[in-house]
Amino acid sequence: MSLRDPGAILIVSCYELGHQPLAAASPIGFLRRAGFDPDSLDIAVEIFEPERVARARLVAVSVPMHTALRLGIRVVQRVRELNPDAAICCFGLYAALNADYLLEHGADYCIGGECEEPLVALAEALERAPRNGKPTRVNVAGVYQRGAPATPWLRRLPFAPPARDTLPPLNKYAWLEHRGQRRTVGYVEASRGCLHLCTHCPIPPVYGGRFFIVPEETVLADVRQQVQAGAQHITFGDPDFLNGPGHALSVARALHAEFPELTFDITTKVEHILKRGAILPELGKLGCLFAISAVESVSDTVLAILDKNHTRADIETAVGLLRDAGIAPRPTWVAFTPWTTLGDYLDMLAFIEANRLIDHVDPVQYTIRLLVPPGSYLLDRPEMQRHIGKLDEASFSYTWTHPDPRMDRLQKQLAKLVEKDVHAGEDPGVTFYRVWSVASGRSPSFTAPALPADRDRAPRLSEPWFC
Repeated sequence: MSLRDPGAILIVSCYELGHQPLAAASPIGFLRRAGFDPDSLDIAVEIFEPERVARARLVAVSVPMHTALRLGIRVVQRVRELNPDAAICCFGLYAALNADYLLEHGADYCIGGECEEPLVALAEALERAPRNGKPTRVNVAGVYQRGAPATPWLRRLPFAPPARDTLPPLNKYAWLEHRGQRRTVGYVEASRGCLHLCTHCPIPPVYGGRFFIVPEETVLADVRQQVQAGAQHITFGDPDFLNGPGHALSVARALHAEFPELTFDITTKVEHILKRGAILPELGKLGCLFAISAVESVSDTVLAILDKNHTRADIETAVGLLRDAGIAPRPTWVAFTPWTTLGDYLDMLAFIEANRLIDHVDPVQYTIRLLVPPGSYLLDRPEMQRHIGKLDEASFSYTWTHPDPRMDRLQKQLAKLVEKDVHAGEDPGVTFYRVWSVASGRSPSFTAPALPADRDRAPRLSEPWFC
């Protein structure tokens, strides 16, 4: 079987925040441009099909985030059982951070960062190599192999439009909830990487403060195919949409000019909301419904350790700027860190209530515990070193213990409470006050203020996870 035969290359996506996976569609586009005909499988919404795995010569598993990696290692092991002769490659942000473990537990190759060109080069190298059931040693920049350090790869070549026709339809994925309606959601990126070096973020260890612009026409071409497939709203999944404000505004203008009814959402730093607030009103008029921002904490101590480059006061200002622009703020939090006191946690809840953000925060955010992956910049911080434990290779993160045992117990208790409420379809406002009651030492059944069931809620995606 030639590696250029249909299905000889199988791209497996594990999870991409509830979106149709761009991290699979993009390399498929590159591979097709090089003359290959890959198949795809998204185990987040599709049944794992052994037959498709068994006929593949190269199985490439996409692991752009932590949850995907946890699922991806199981895929690697299953592929190895079903097809011992297949070459297995893990690619994506978390493949670079965890290459040593992945190569020891079933993967033959790992690619991180800008993965498309190295993946094409790997396919071409494997095509030339004899198939003998043993991992083929390749000399490809950006490809990690056991016993051979990778040559760094972090540059962009001309983009190929993402290819989505082998992926499940958009209606299988997360939708937008807005004003009592559901809208089908597409997903694109106008840039990759990030200029900033927040210590807890997995992007800096791979990108080192660099980011790359995706050409406007490539972005629009991807939007067009998703609109044709039914998309009514677009998520810009850039780590920070406003890293390049001129490019971002140009893309948003072009998007609105071609699809005036299309809405979108973005992710950006508090710092950028403050510095680049002048363009927010136009973004709102162009269709930006909400902006996700990793505020993380209202403790200035915690924010300084995480190198967020904003303060509690900045968060309040940013919330006001977004609202004035007609854009709903959707803050995300790292609610539990080694430095977050019980008072800090209660202060976060009070902040959310005082700033009318209860319906802007998905309840899972009240339970998020700091994740410290291999390569994290936090490992170099003395504040972290006092609390850090061993690397739990199977969970792809370092363990840590809070100096106040109550906080670790509280996190576990609230995680169970929130999970139960989410599965029961509970009103987020009810869950919020239950969380506050438990954190305050009261019973979760404590009578709390009731928010009107028919209130006008902030726009949101149906998938609340961010990692």
